This record gives sequence, C-alpha cells and structure tokens, in this order.
Amino acid sequence: MQNNWPVLDYSSWKDTLATVHLWTQIVGKIRLRTMPWLNHSWHVTLYVTPFGLGTGSMPYDPGIFGIGFDFVHHRLEITTSKGERETIELRPMTVADFYNEVFKKLKQLKIDVTIHAAPSEMENAIPFSEDRVHQSYNPEQMQAFWQALVNVHTVLTRFRTRFTGKCSPVHFFWGGFDLAVTRFSGRDAPLYQGSTPNMPDKVMQESYSKEVSSCGFWPGNDQYPHAAFYAYAYPAAPGFGEQPLKPEGAFYSAEMGEYLLPYAIVQQSADPEAALMDFFQTTYEAAANTGKWDRVALECDLSSFETEFGCYR
Repeated sequence: MQNNWPVLDYSSWKDTLATVHLWTQIVGKIRLRTMPWLNHSWHVTLYVTPFGLGTGSMPYDPGIFGIGFDFVHHRLEITTSKGERETIELRPMTVADFYNEVFKKLKQLKIDVTIHAAPSEMENAIPFSEDRVHQSYNPEQMQAFWQALVNVHTVLTRFRTRFTGKCSPVHFFWGGFDLAVTRFSGRDAPLYQGSTPNMPDKVMQESYSKEVSSCGFWPGNDQYPHAAFYAYAYPAAPGFGEQPLKPEGAFYSAEMGEYLLPYAIVQQSADPEAALMDFFQTTYEAAANTGKWDRVALECDLSSFETEFGCYR
C-alpha cells in the first residue's frame, strides 16, 4: 500500500476476478431487465459505493429495491423500500450456486424478474446456472481492488467536472468489468463497425452513435495481465495516437487502439491523483484537438466557479 493505493497483482487474484466478474454480470443483468432504457446503455451500470459496488434503486411492484456487493463485510445485500433485506455471504462458491442463491432471495422478497442467464461480452460463455468452473473468492484481494476503484472514482469524478457538454456518470460496466466516464462532442459518429462477443450489434452501434472521448480503469486479462488505465476516442481522428502525453510511462497501443497507463505507475507515484489526472486530461486533449471539438463551448474553468460559489458551501 502506498498513499492508500493498493498493489494489484493480476496473477495472484485473477481467479477471484473471473468469478466476481460473472457475479456482477448476474446482478447487472437484473438492473438491465428492471430499468428503462437510457442512452448508450447507461441504465445497466453499477456504481462505486462506500462498501463496494451497487445497482442504485430499481423499480418493482410495489416500490424500489437495490442490490449491493459489500467488499468490506463480504456479503451481497438485497434491500427494498418496504424495509426488507436479504443477504448472501460472499465466499468461495460456484457461479451456479451464486445465481441460484440470488434468485432464491429475490423470490423471498417477492421480486419477480428474469434475465438472459448467460454472460455478455465473453467468448465461450457458460450459462450461469451451469457454471461450476468459476468458484474463487479471496476477501483481501477483492477488497484491495475495490479500494483501487474508490481512488479512481474520486479522480474520475473530479475530472468530469471540467466538462460542461454531455457527459456520462462515473459508472462501472459489468460487461468489461471497468470503471469509466465518457465525454461527448455533440456530433453524430459514423456507424460503429466493430463487434463484441455475445452482444447485439445494435446495442454497440447505439452506444457509439455519437463522437466520444472515453477513459477509465480496467483490471487486466490473460492477454494483458496488468491493471491499467485507458483512454480512447471514437471515431479516432488522424494523429490521435501521436499526441503529447503525461505522465511518463503512458503510451499509445496501436494494437488496442487506445492510450494505456499501467496502474503500477500511478500506484508508485509520489502523487497518484495528479499523475492520473494528467493522463485523463492529456488523452482527452488528444481526442478533442485532433477531432476539432469546440473546446471553448464544452469546457469550464473550475477556479472561477470556486471563487464565485465557494461561499455557499
């Protein structure tokens, strides 16, 4: 631990990561099914909470309910506006057992919801009810990753305030298991031509229907076994990957089509927040400058707001 930023070693917690990723997909799909559609699939996301990751409020008859992963006390909590609560201990268990437990608890709370019970954005996906392969849970490793999410969430929230145009919330996409925020130029984008495993093309096309500059945090995978920060633009204008960049150690990956900054560089920095803010800002400028965004109309000077409105705190 340095400056409250934990060490994250992908190889030591990848089994827990794989299992919890699938658990979050089950919970995320419940949110997907119960919430009204919001542009760019913003209605499906989870959010960083003081204890872990949560859905926020979701409608059901006769009120609202929420589901939260508590990575401090290691339990899943389902609560309702009727004052009811059900919990599941987070422990080593198969995805199939977790799936069955969640829907058993929902039934006890008289919450009627069904989901497409197979993972999204994954190749060779095993249906949740049949997955007895993934069953790892290390409390200390999961809590460390959550603490990293807390730190990144704070920086992304501050970064978001500098932009007055359309901007997403700071939210957690359970499909890719990443925390992200996205800025929009206000212009339409060309039809998205990419594809994602177990994801309808129309969903991806709507998600990228507008020009964006997006950045976030991702724990890595077997192909890139390191936690990292990323930033990309869609569409990427000529010269996007050749722009000045901070901090030292950040780079553009032509293979992935995005800028990357290894988490370890930030974690070991004398000022992790400043280093990470530099990365988010310079990669946004790469997108906005090469894409000819109207930066005067889309950005704000925070110091003037502090001076004028600070007295109302």
